Amino acid sequence: MSDIDPAAAANGLGNGQAPAEPGIRVLAQFIRDLSFENPRAPEALRAGATQPQIDMGVEMNARGRDDGFFEVDLKLSARATREDGPVFHIELLYGGVFQIEGVNPDDLEPVLLIECPRFLFPFARRVIADVTSDGGFPPFLLDPIDFAGVYAARKAQADGGGVVVGNA
Repeated sequence: MSDIDPAAAANGLGNGQAPAEPGIRVLAQFIRDLSFENPRAPEALRAGATQPQIDMGVEMNARGRDDGFFEVDLKLSARATREDGPVFHIELLYGGVFQIEGVNPDDLEPVLLIECPRFLFPFARRVIADVTSDGGFPPFLLDPIDFAGVYAARKAQADGGGVVVGNA
């Protein structure tokens, strides 16, 4: 527990200090959940097979914590299939704990759901590449994700759908 007022911490105020410059600090990163399925191994690993069709999914969620920090989850999923069936399916829920300073409360949601996932993405990308490689496939390297575009699309689709910002 902390005696820091989250509103004051967000504005960089406290102990008579001037407002802080906006800043994001990653305090921790972790794999919350990881699943890899290779249902047709070893047949799916044969050389010369056609390239699979890959469907990607991206979700971002954030929530405030009692200590004034924020938890952000980046969920990435990929399903690879060929004409003859599934090749692999991977789901990764990669999280981080962030300290946010000097950000206007009106700007907090975009910071948590755009900027924080940008910090997490390279590490989540590496986990997916390593797991697919360990599963017998070439490393699956995700293309960079436009988190601002994903955020805007989700915001337009349904305001608040799957997005929680504030104290849990």
